[in-house]
Amino acid sequence: MKGIPNMGNIMKQAQQLQARMAKVQEELSEKTVEATAGGGMVAVVANGRQEIISIRIEKEVIDPDDPEMLQDLVLAAVNDALTRAKDMMNQEMGKLTKGMNIPGLSGLF
Repeated sequence: MKGIPNMGNIMKQAQQLQARMAKVQEELSEKTVEATAGGGMVAVVANGRQEIISIRIEKEVIDPDDPEMLQDLVLAAVNDALTRAKDMMNQEMGKLTKGMNIPGLSGLF
C-alpha cells in the first residue's frame, strides 16, 4: 500500500511555514498601530500581537462630572487599536500562506 504522494514535501512545507510563522510573530511584537478617539484626545497604541502597549489621555477630556464620556472614548480607541493590530497580523500571516498548496491552510488568515 502506497502512502500519500509527496508526504515528504508536505511535511517539509509545514515545517518551513511553522518557522516563518514564528519569525513573523516575533516581528509583529515590534510593530505597532495607533488608534484615536475624540479627535485625538485619547490615543491607544497596540502591537502586532494584539497587546495594548500605551494609552494617552489629554487632560482636557477628563471631566469628573462625565466619566462615561471618557470611558466611551477609551473603549472606542482600544477596540479600534485591537482591530488594526489584528488586521496587521492577518495581512502578515496571509503573506506566508499565499501560493502555498498545503491542505487545510487556505482561508485561515
